[in-house]
Amino acid sequence: MAIRDIDDLPKNKANYTALTPLWFLERAATVHPTRKAVVHGSRTYTWLQTYQRCRRLASALAKCSVGAGSTVAVIAPNIPATYEAHFGIPMCGAVINPVNIRLNASTIAFLLGHSQCAIVIVDQEFFTLAEDSLKIMKEKSQGHFNPPLLVVVADEACDLEALRYALGQGAIEYEKFLESGDPDFAWKPPQDEWQSIALGYTSCTTASPKGVVLHHRGAYLMSLSNPLVWGMNEGAIYLWTLPMFHCNGWCFTWALAALCGTNICLRQVTAKGVYSAIAKHGVTHFCAAPVVLNTIVNAAPEDTILPLPHVVHIMTAGAAPPPAVLFAMSRKGFRVTHTYGLSETYGPSTICAWKPEWDSLPPDTQARLIARQGVRYTTLECLDVISTKTGEPVPADGKTMGEIVMRGNIVMKGYLKNPKENEETFANGWFHSGDLGVKHQDGYIEIKDRSKDIIISGGENISSVEVENSLCFHPAVLEASVVARADERWGESPCAFVTLKPEVNKSDEQWLAEETMKFCKSKMPAYWVPKSVVFGPLPKTATGKIQKHVLRGKAQQLGPVKLRKL
Repeated sequence: MAIRDIDDLPKNKANYTALTPLWFLERAATVHPTRKAVVHGSRTYTWLQTYQRCRRLASALAKCSVGAGSTVAVIAPNIPATYEAHFGIPMCGAVINPVNIRLNASTIAFLLGHSQCAIVIVDQEFFTLAEDSLKIMKEKSQGHFNPPLLVVVADEACDLEALRYALGQGAIEYEKFLESGDPDFAWKPPQDEWQSIALGYTSCTTASPKGVVLHHRGAYLMSLSNPLVWGMNEGAIYLWTLPMFHCNGWCFTWALAALCGTNICLRQVTAKGVYSAIAKHGVTHFCAAPVVLNTIVNAAPEDTILPLPHVVHIMTAGAAPPPAVLFAMSRKGFRVTHTYGLSETYGPSTICAWKPEWDSLPPDTQARLIARQGVRYTTLECLDVISTKTGEPVPADGKTMGEIVMRGNIVMKGYLKNPKENEETFANGWFHSGDLGVKHQDGYIEIKDRSKDIIISGGENISSVEVENSLCFHPAVLEASVVARADERWGESPCAFVTLKPEVNKSDEQWLAEETMKFCKSKMPAYWVPKSVVFGPLPKTATGKIQKHVLRGKAQQLGPVKLRKL
């Protein structure tokens, strides 16, 4: 049955065009042609120069027969070429596939093959990684390998010998590749906003990465939603601590063009680098996973510049931040906004929106409140917590656990070439996050665990996140992760993997473990207290997510906690 309206007025070229974030770049170049757009070391590009460079890139790609239906991979850190690729590649109709630079060659070989990339743009530092990946692809191809074109990006901060080697292997230098393109290339926006703009692979916290396909419409909406919910102003100065390869930098790649802001590239993230950029460039905003916040909080005095010269806004997501870290950041003068999302939702899609009535609360209470995942973004239509058994919404009591689900325009198109996974992920008209949480009386949601990370001890559910948050309040603990370990009495019990602060004396780990358990007993129910504590560095992905599947493997190797005989 046709939908009735008050008129029969049709869409036409004057009143309808597909939504895409690509127009933001054209506008920035028109409004602020001489404003700094991208800064990297001694190099600076204005918005007009950036627009011209992106058009050159699109033109050069088009001359290589790259266009709609093509994928271009980018293996690079936060450098100007990575930023330009987010516009130049879709400007020729192709799809950008930013690759995690910390993956190994075999995984990258899988991604390049699965995405059937036509061209690989690679930073000179990671050229051998790309080369090794292509060798693996060739070995598995059984004589049917058609290698992608390699374009290598030079960087003055890197060893010149690596660049010479890449060029000697037949790679084309990025600047030379741009020179082959037209700075006035007549790029065209997508005819359909459902057209794919980006392909990103899940962060490999599980064994099998999945290709997340995003469309122009969602990228456009997220690019505007992020600044809106964060209160970013026109001309913001943004520091790239978050990898651009992670969810396209949470869509801030495109958002900075919409704001006509300035991108400060940071090739390697260190506390000293962050503080220096704040002082030198007047950085106003940056995004970071909690692991980066932890680095800033625990930075050596000589690496900091305190007090801060001005308020610096931080958006954190990627893992549930411990309240202790949020509290410490606020004491240093940073204003932290906590968001939550996934690769499948273009990055953050919920925000712990600050309420004026929280202003008068004690700082530690404020930290606990903003550690929650919050409410939906402006451009996310539906967010809920539903029962894993009935599919019905759980009561807003802050106790009843369920799965966090989303629905709306900033949910991915789906997983590339994976119909079975898509059917499960989109079951019953929801995107199923796989995260378990509760809904509080004020409507704010709070993650309690990943569904596979919940610990069931003696029939009782234990939230590993809750135990981790308590552990992080211990003065000797830098970071902690908790997984289930087999237990002869309880079936499972919490096993804590703990990284101690550098200044802590680590000579007596047995005493430290007992002291840690004693601390936990004062903070949580007895059955939540870890029965075992293991000290050492935590395995992480490139975006700072702790690889719990690795820790579960280590816990399994420890064997079960033995039943104590009376």
